[in-house]
Amino acid sequence: MRKTLILPWTEDWEISYLSEERKLKEIFNDDIVDIFHIGSTSIRAIGFAKPIIDILIAVKDIEAVDSFNAKLQEIGYEPRGENGIKGRRYFPKGREKRTHHVHIYQVGHVNIKKHLDFKAYLIAHPEDAASYGDLKRRIANQFPEDHYKYQEEKQIFVDELVEKAREWALKSKEG
Repeated sequence: MRKTLILPWTEDWEISYLSEERKLKEIFNDDIVDIFHIGSTSIRAIGFAKPIIDILIAVKDIEAVDSFNAKLQEIGYEPRGENGIKGRRYFPKGREKRTHHVHIYQVGHVNIKKHLDFKAYLIAHPEDAASYGDLKRRIANQFPEDHYKYQEEKQIFVDELVEKAREWALKSKEG
């Protein structure tokens, strides 16, 4: 079972993202519309995160992504298909010691906006970001050997933040 490790935020995560971004752009070339560093490692104000870099890629055609599986495997990614989210392609890197998660969606998929609004909201609301980081530390200390319990326990708070981010993005768009 994977352990849950929470570490203080570090600029090394941004460096790791940029390095991986370059490799992924070389593989996908013109099929990429956009690429983003998402998740807790992309938000300094969270203060603490699992040391796993989450990457969001928007592509022109989600079906074409499967043709890149072999190239992604060459650089350490494991193709997992949709992995429970319709319209996504998911690729974790590092089996027991995960380093990256790549989430790929076709342009226009609702989860692209959801992830980007979540990140923008937490950057704009550092007090909520810090509360999220504190929660992560607390739950990881409570369930260090049970990654699934850790995920389950933080999901209620995440769902609340996602809703706040959605409402905030709507209001920002109106204003």
